[in-house]
Amino acid sequence: MVAQRNYVISNAHILPISGEPFDGSLVVTEGKIAALGAEVEHPKGHQVIDAAGGWVLPGLIDAHVHLGVHEEGEGWAGADVNETTDPVTAAVRALDAINPAEIGFADARAAGITTVNVNPGSANPIGGLAVALKTQGRIVDEMVLRSPSGLKSALGENPKRVYGERKQTPNTRLGVAMTIRKAFTEAKNWQAKDPADRPGDLVSDALAMVLDHEIPWRQHCHRADDIATALRLADEFGYELVLDHGTEAYKLADVIAERGIPVLYGPMIVSRSKVEVRDRSPKAPGILTRAGVKVSIITDHPVVPIEFLIHQAALAVREGMDPVQALRAITINPAEVLGVADRVGTLEPGKDADLAIWSGDPLDTRNRVRHTWIDGELVFSEEPADSQA
Repeated sequence: MVAQRNYVISNAHILPISGEPFDGSLVVTEGKIAALGAEVEHPKGHQVIDAAGGWVLPGLIDAHVHLGVHEEGEGWAGADVNETTDPVTAAVRALDAINPAEIGFADARAAGITTVNVNPGSANPIGGLAVALKTQGRIVDEMVLRSPSGLKSALGENPKRVYGERKQTPNTRLGVAMTIRKAFTEAKNWQAKDPADRPGDLVSDALAMVLDHEIPWRQHCHRADDIATALRLADEFGYELVLDHGTEAYKLADVIAERGIPVLYGPMIVSRSKVEVRDRSPKAPGILTRAGVKVSIITDHPVVPIEFLIHQAALAVREGMDPVQALRAITINPAEVLGVADRVGTLEPGKDADLAIWSGDPLDTRNRVRHTWIDGELVFSEEPADSQA
């Protein structure tokens, strides 16, 4: 396969996501999509790559992972996902703990996943700043699409358990909500001061980005009552809310749709390991989508290994989700939620050449990724079938 950034992928079945599928070609010039269509001119000097009838899709996007901050098989040495020394760690940045050499990034590329959003964990009521990045790079700063891409917060069992075991606040849902309110109130008071008189305050500075609508509030919540608390807090402080996980969001689908709040649903292929996920359902993405909610499907890697993102989408289709909406849930929908849809999420001229050739319909889990490109660079190529483990 070609290593350069100027080529034409021909003889392909192309799913641009932004329009109807077609059979044709896609032109990449200097790492950007230059043209695509049933009949497009093949520029001189561009190598021709025969897709042999394979399906070409934009690189997939997982909008909620812990890649590089929760390294698989590394134990405490690779566990940088939760700074549990304080319930409010709004100023910590996932960016500072990501190891781009972690094996999960290679798994992502092999699965056609080219963009992820890396979050701090859910041990704290306010966990820290997330970052959206590409899945290929030597230095994480070179992989960044948007930083920060949101501020992570958690309701429900996780913060209640972590601090309850220490017999300190917060050890109830009451205390978790109070902790969030207190932090936002302090940030608003800090904002109200003359800038010349404000003391240095990294926590309030991070929360101010949420209050000023510079970044969204990424609310980890599962149960319907916790989702209702998330809505209540958003009303009180007026920030842009994104529901992460939303296990029981389907029970409030009409309310969430009416408010225009996106749901990042998942992980889906997991056991009922705690009370708040006992009503998880693979039917939920379809229910939410039909109600008018913008749904993204997530793995929460390493909770569900990132390579199973497409399997979760296929499961949602099996349980009633429209196939077109399922593909949008792992491409353009998360791109829009992350604020990076101007660069990724669809195949359109001017966008980054982040794409993959599949052996066939990706929602048929018998098919696989043949090749993946990021910024026009080939980052994965399948091995011959008889050499694979």
